[in-house]
Amino acid sequence: MPNIERLTSTWPLLLVALALAAAGALATPAAADAAPDWAEFEQASIQPGVQMVTEGGQCTANFVFTDGADILLGYSAHCAGTGEATSTNGCEAATHPTGTPVEIEGATQPGTLTYSSWETMQQRGEGDLDTCQFNDFALVTLHPDDHGAVNPTIPFWGGPDALGSSTAELEKVYTYGNSSLRLGIDLLKPKEGYSLGQTASGWNHPVYTATPGIPGDSGSAFLDGAGAAVGSLSTLAIAPLAGSNGVTDLALALDYANTHGGVSAQLATGTEPFGGGLVLPDLTPGDDSSSSGSLLGLH
Repeated sequence: MPNIERLTSTWPLLLVALALAAAGALATPAAADAAPDWAEFEQASIQPGVQMVTEGGQCTANFVFTDGADILLGYSAHCAGTGEATSTNGCEAATHPTGTPVEIEGATQPGTLTYSSWETMQQRGEGDLDTCQFNDFALVTLHPDDHGAVNPTIPFWGGPDALGSSTAELEKVYTYGNSSLRLGIDLLKPKEGYSLGQTASGWNHPVYTATPGIPGDSGSAFLDGAGAAVGSLSTLAIAPLAGSNGVTDLALALDYANTHGGVSAQLATGTEPFGGGLVLPDLTPGDDSSSSGSLLGLH
């Protein structure tokens, strides 16, 4: 079994994390039939990429979802985990239960953990090893008071334009991480890189980006070369693909949630298209505006 750790940010590992960072047809419909009245992109305080804190562990929101009544944010199931960083088998790892409050950057009220792939797999007695290891996805329902502050567009990149299904080897990928360890420096948040294809029966996308994901980036959105939503950041690898990240396949994870998790979530597409000329931060130095083998991640 590969040795994997997750990437939830907790302050006791701040110095370790900073040191490592310095070193280097299953899909549901792509958008809800009746989209909410989204906030304008530039005025929205809640978007993909906001920080989400569960019992002290900080992660990054990936995408916005709707179910016809509620608005939900996605992140990684391990963001609500209670075990060690090396406890990565979602069919065995300890986790906070659904109903747990989640603090959300930009929100006036805590959200509520509504779905956890880890909790659902354990309740079902899931036996598929690839699913247990790589189905790392959760949904947090926003308080109704915050619905008017939401926009589903990925900062910097735009999109998602649709729900993706796979990534080809060496296909470009794009992500937006918001670890608290980045100290709010916008230059460090958007990244691009390449997919290494898919492993684990399609559940895992190994990817290389300019710098790997660090603690607190867990859950970050990944877009494919066409701006489709393909995954959620989950792990960091040491070998055999040193410095690569593992990304949970979004289409498979969302289908599992809707089939077994008691939800009916649909991906909300961005109001601004992928590469659509968003107002971007000044990404110049000094800008401080606000699966096999041995794998290692940071909890």
